[in-house]
Amino acid sequence: MLGRHGVLSLNAVAAMSQLQQIKTDMQEVIAFTEFSAGNRYTEFNASTDKVAAYGLAALVAGGVAAKMGLFAKIGVLLLGLKKGLIFIVVGAGALIGKLFKRKSES
Repeated sequence: MLGRHGVLSLNAVAAMSQLQQIKTDMQEVIAFTEFSAGNRYTEFNASTDKVAAYGLAALVAGGVAAKMGLFAKIGVLLLGLKKGLIFIVVGAGALIGKLFKRKSES
């Protein structure tokens, strides 16, 4: 649920056999869940509230990417490259060290 100052995220924990019941019951929970006065999304005030630099399309694209597991795949890729990245950083440090050593000898 969107509010003026953030998002309320609701999670339900149950067995997979209860999934249909949870989907039905969550609609009821959402119906009685609300933000306190002054923090509701419908109380947006253009003169005081900030507007995000990204639009609805970016939010939807991020949601789609998350559902596709894109962020998890990028995380796994970065984790796999971690060892190679360490060698690159150490090599770059050694190269920079040699360059400074040459300059100080001159």
